[in-house]
Amino acid sequence: MDNNLDLISELEKKIKTVRTKSFDLSFNELLDMYKNKELIIDPEYQRLFRWDSEQQSRFIESLLLEMPIPPIFVIEREEGIYELIDGLQRISTYMHFRGEHPDNTNDDPNQPDSKYLKLVGCDICERLNGQTYLKLPKTLEIRLKRNFIRVEVLRKESDQRLRYHMFKRLNTGGSKLSEQEIRNCTIRLLSPTFNNFLITCSQYPSFKKCISSVSQEKIDQKYDQELVLRFFSVKNRQDKYVHDVSSYLTNCMEFFSTDNNFDYNKEEYIFQQTFDLLNKTLGDKTFSPATKKKKLASKFAIYHFEAISLSAAMHIEQLKELNDEQLKILKSILESIKLDDDFINMTTGGGKNYAGPLKDRINFAEKKVSDFCNGL
Repeated sequence: MDNNLDLISELEKKIKTVRTKSFDLSFNELLDMYKNKELIIDPEYQRLFRWDSEQQSRFIESLLLEMPIPPIFVIEREEGIYELIDGLQRISTYMHFRGEHPDNTNDDPNQPDSKYLKLVGCDICERLNGQTYLKLPKTLEIRLKRNFIRVEVLRKESDQRLRYHMFKRLNTGGSKLSEQEIRNCTIRLLSPTFNNFLITCSQYPSFKKCISSVSQEKIDQKYDQELVLRFFSVKNRQDKYVHDVSSYLTNCMEFFSTDNNFDYNKEEYIFQQTFDLLNKTLGDKTFSPATKKKKLASKFAIYHFEAISLSAAMHIEQLKELNDEQLKILKSILESIKLDDDFINMTTGGGKNYAGPLKDRINFAEKKVSDFCNGL
């Protein structure tokens, strides 16, 4: 009985640390709040505006039909200033239809309609297809502006850790976001510093060149930022990796975001020096696997990313000052690693996503690079 009382008491204490409020706002009010910087939408960690024209059109159709829609979630940054956490697709769609979306601006006087969403694919009221906001009858324009949506606010007084867990769960239930997009969004409720660091590193020119074979679709899903996270995770916390990569990276991101001992300047220096070196040697083939004809393919291989980048990072102080002739030798060594039958076996086929194979492929590449460094 005492255990039950203790459990109830603990839950009650947690409940008291979450401060929330709810209210209804019209879409027109939300648009005004965005224009007045009272509603913050951060594209760096929010999901991209991914709805296609039909998805957007059907949402506008739902509003005009006064159908029920889910609430949006915001956190209170300061009094009266809210940050959007969940609901970007809906808010962005309304902004696009109104011609106010920042990604669809157009100042061409000859095409005044081009920044406005033209409705397509409406399947309940098909006569809406072809309509834009500018063509709507006044009655429908007013109905759209005054359509209300419930806004759920997590107050700034709420416990930071519980805010984080709340939105972590909110953004993982049935979501089609990439794992890194979810991490980016939720981790900022603990601390934005490490997330901003990942974003900065992902834009480093040498890194972008080395991963240029990654598809644009994956870049849009923040895979480049996930690769940066993977680099620092394996570099600093390889011993924590068991098998589930997604959970491992999430745990590492949580750790780095709350670790006061993470040396941002030192880690950024190592990252930049490592990818400067790799860009000077293999460039856009840095993480390419071998073909059957023992050539480097024009595609990206994650197991090569781990082995090659970490083996270089471990010896970066010796490698960063190589002359042109030494760089040519290192390039041939890195190519030989990739074309080696043993390394190919370590990086192809099933059963490689475990701690043991990860350690083996990093050690294999690191030994070759270490031997090169010892000969300098």
